[in-house]
Amino acid sequence: MIRRPLRLLFASLTGRLALLTSAWVACGLVAAWFLVSQQASTYIEGRFDARLRGLLDAVVAGAGIGDDSGPVMARPVSEPRFDRPFSGVYWQIEIPGGRIATSRSLWDQTLPAGVPGHEGVLLHSVPGPAGQHLRIAERDIALPDSGATLRVRVAVAHDETFVEKESMRHGLALGFAVLGAGLVAGTVLAVWLLLAPLRRLYRAVADLRAGRGDSLHVTAAAEVQPLIAEIDALVAQNRATVERARSHIGNLAHALRTDLAVLRNALEAPGGADLDLARSQVAAAERLLAHHLARARTAVLVGATAEDVPVLEVATEVAAALRRLFAGRLLHIAVEGNAALRARCERQDLSEMLGNLMENACKWAAGQVTVTVAAAPGRVRVEVCDDGPGLPAEKIPLALERGVRLDQAAPGSGLGLAIVADLAGLYGGGLELRPAGPGGLLVTLSLPAGRPDARS
Repeated sequence: MIRRPLRLLFASLTGRLALLTSAWVACGLVAAWFLVSQQASTYIEGRFDARLRGLLDAVVAGAGIGDDSGPVMARPVSEPRFDRPFSGVYWQIEIPGGRIATSRSLWDQTLPAGVPGHEGVLLHSVPGPAGQHLRIAERDIALPDSGATLRVRVAVAHDETFVEKESMRHGLALGFAVLGAGLVAGTVLAVWLLLAPLRRLYRAVADLRAGRGDSLHVTAAAEVQPLIAEIDALVAQNRATVERARSHIGNLAHALRTDLAVLRNALEAPGGADLDLARSQVAAAERLLAHHLARARTAVLVGATAEDVPVLEVATEVAAALRRLFAGRLLHIAVEGNAALRARCERQDLSEMLGNLMENACKWAAGQVTVTVAAAPGRVRVEVCDDGPGLPAEKIPLALERGVRLDQAAPGSGLGLAIVADLAGLYGGGLELRPAGPGGLLVTLSLPAGRPDARS
C-alpha cells in the first residue's frame, strides 16, 4: 500500500528533490543539534561548577576552630539555602579524628566520605539526602594560627541542571525541526517556481501538437531557453521535411506525366504500338522513380550523415568523367581553387550537385567550362562558368522552376537545376545564376563550410 505513493513521489522531480533535501537536511541538523547540545551542556555544567567553587571559597573563608577544638563556621555565609533543611545546598567541615560540623540544611545527615590525599579543589558527584544528586567541591586548608588542617566540603544538588540541559536539548530539537521543515518547504517552493517554465513549455508543446500554433513562443531562463530553441528548430525542420516530401512527390508526378503521355502515344500510335519507344519511356520512368525516392530519403536524413567533403577533389573527379562523356566535342574543362576547402554535406550529394551543374554547362558551352572553388564567410563557393549562349536575365528565375525546360529540343526533364537548388537548400546553402560577361552563364553553388584540411 505504501509502495505506490512512494513510486508516484519518486516519479516527480519535485518529490525526489523534497525527499533528498529532507534526508540531507535531517542528517545535517541532527549533527548540528548534537554538537550544539554538547557545547551548551558543557557551558551549563561549567557555569554550575563555577558557582559551586564560589560557594566553596565562601565557606573556606568562614571556617575555623572553636573553643572546644572542634570545627565551626566562624563567619556565616550569605546563602539562605544553607539554613533550610534538605534545600540542596550543603557544607561540611571536618578535622582529623572524625569531628565534623555541618550546615543546618543537612539536618541530621552528613555528606558521603571524601577522597583523601588530593591537592587543590576536587569536584565529583555523589548521591545525597532525599534522593538528590549532589555535586561536591572539596579542598583541604591549613589554619595558620592553630596549625590544624580542615577539610571543607560544599555540595549542591544538580538535578535542576539535568532539567535545564534536557529543556535546552528539547528546545534545540524543536528549533532545528522547524528550521529543517522551513528549509525543505523553501527548497520545494523554489523548485516548483524554477520548474514553471517547463510547465509552460509542456502546455506550449501540447498547443503546438494540437495545431494551435506554429512555434512555442515561450520565454524561460537561460538554461531552458536553448531547449526551447532546439524544439522550435526541430519543429521547423520537420515542417520543412514534409514540404520537401511534397515537393518531391510533385516533381515525380510532373516528370512521370510527361513520360506516361509519351508512353500512351507510343502504345496508341496509328499502325501499331512503338514498343521500343514504350520500353525506353518505361525505363526512363523507373529511373525517375528511383531518383526521387533517393532524393526523398536524402531530404529526411540530411544533416544526420553530413561530413566534411573536399570540394576541389570531388569537382576534379566529376570533370574527369565529363571529359570522357564529351570527348567528341573537344571541350576544355578547367578546375581550380583551394584544395583545403571542405563543404559540410554528403559526398554523394555534392557529387550529384556538381555533376548536374557541370554537365549542364558542358551541354551549352562552346568550348570552355571553368570550375572555381573559393572561400566565403562560413561558406564554400563553387562557380561553374561556360562560354555558351547564356540566358537573358529575365529567364534566369524560370530556369530554377521545377519541370521548366527553356529549350524543348534539349534532352532532360527540366528538373536538374531545381534539384540542385533543393539539395543546396537542405544543407543551408543556395544556388545563384547570372550572365557571365558577353556570353555564357555563371552558376554559383554555396554550401556551409566544414573544417579545412590542414594538410593541403
